[in-house]
Amino acid sequence: MAEIDQNQMKKLAGEKAVEEFVKDGMTVGLGTGSTAYYVILKVAELVKKGYNLKCVATSIASERLALENGITIVDLNDVDYVDVTIDGADEVDPKMNLIKGLGGALLREKIVAAASLQEVIVVDESKLVEKIGTKVSLPVEVLQFGHVRTAYGLKRQGCEPVLRMKGNEPFVTDGGNYIYDCRFENGIDYLSFKESALDAIPGVVECGLFINMTAAVVVAHKDGTVEIRQ
Repeated sequence: MAEIDQNQMKKLAGEKAVEEFVKDGMTVGLGTGSTAYYVILKVAELVKKGYNLKCVATSIASERLALENGITIVDLNDVDYVDVTIDGADEVDPKMNLIKGLGGALLREKIVAAASLQEVIVVDESKLVEKIGTKVSLPVEVLQFGHVRTAYGLKRQGCEPVLRMKGNEPFVTDGGNYIYDCRFENGIDYLSFKESALDAIPGVVECGLFINMTAAVVVAHKDGTVEIRQ
């Protein structure tokens, strides 16, 4: 069988996750990014079939896409919990720990994940790593105020922080914050300790380490197969 490309893998993973984990009557968290795009379109198909779903969006972009496709969006403050959130990730290790945030929505993604009974991650096989932080930089969302001083604190944690730009201006998140992409030369050890240490730096709003938050990972492979890790 011919190999499929990355977009086809993302579509396969996203659609499989919706088929397996979304049931009628649920409150569903909608992730952000190129794989979550296919999740949202698949959820819209279920709504058109008559499913009664309420959804919480992790970004303005995802909310816009959902509304355009007839999905009911509710405020996270107005629900007791989210039944399942389906979202992408930038790295996934064998214990289902994650790096998220290259799409710029890590703060809202983590808040919604924490409110979810199940966090389901959809990825193509290129996102699988043996050790977190070996392929991509770790996004850290920081307040604009004093961000250069905050970056100094990040550097003391053993990384090289680079302010994310959009054109000639710093990238601004939906929450009005900046992001530093932090490169750890040999990956990240002691993940829970590192998450706590980064979050304790004054000016840091949240980091993109998602530790022990994932219930399942849906992985699409180049040969067209999809596996579910739980």
